[in-house]
Amino acid sequence: MLAGWIRSSDPHGEGTTTTMATPDVSVQLYSVHKPLEADLEGTLGRLADIGLRYVEAFDFVRRVDALKAAFDRYGLSAPTGHAILIEEEVDTPDGLLTVPPAEETFTAAAALGVSIVIDPFVPPARWENLEDIRRTADRLNARAAQAATHGLRVGYHNHDAELSSIIDGKPALEVFADLLDPTVALEVDLYWAAAGGQNPADLLRRLGDRVQAVHVKDGPMRPGISAAQLPTDQVPAGQGDVPLAAALAAGSDIGYAVIEFDHYEGDIFDGIAQSYAFLGSTLGASR
Repeated sequence: MLAGWIRSSDPHGEGTTTTMATPDVSVQLYSVHKPLEADLEGTLGRLADIGLRYVEAFDFVRRVDALKAAFDRYGLSAPTGHAILIEEEVDTPDGLLTVPPAEETFTAAAALGVSIVIDPFVPPARWENLEDIRRTADRLNARAAQAATHGLRVGYHNHDAELSSIIDGKPALEVFADLLDPTVALEVDLYWAAAGGQNPADLLRRLGDRVQAVHVKDGPMRPGISAAQLPTDQVPAGQGDVPLAAALAAGSDIGYAVIEFDHYEGDIFDGIAQSYAFLGSTLGASR
């Protein structure tokens, strides 16, 4: 169950008070896709050794059994996972994701214990006009109905194009959100939101409880950052220019703060460990 607002008893007997739950810390397995391919068991074991208990599944349809066995061994679970749902064919910047049939994806997600299947990429050209945005929303809404038959929800994860494209004075992602079925979640990538010209905290406040997870990544913010050519200078969370702490404080219903690197020049496990430590100190004891 995703974290969010929690009601607790009022010690003065005047009803209930409302407090904000602390997001659980997760890591997107894309961050370790190379070591994961070489040594799935060892890679997941190293993530567990860092202290992580949650991961975000990546490229999971073809290896459900191996992932589930390793999750069980190391005490991990994957409440969220990434898979292409909207486009029938897609050429992602990294070229790593295939497009299995949606039924196959949802069956695999249910078997792995994923609750929300998140589409991580719609091409930038699809965010330039309202007609295309409506098409994308209609397709994801249809997937939401299909996912519900498996006991699942769907969501969408942004890059920079969804924020840098402005439709009638609003970022395309917000136009998109207004067209989505209420059950569809958003996972806001805070780094890409900043690269797209938005203040991540303000964006989260505007999107409200639609945002169920965020990607926590960092790096220098400089002109020309784009997912079209993935940057090579990302750094552990809290060491770059993205105002992560302010954004995390602004998200009212964030269930998962998901560490991710598109690329990291150093030891990726050390980078994840440093990001985990940052989130521990930023979010508090509950992780």
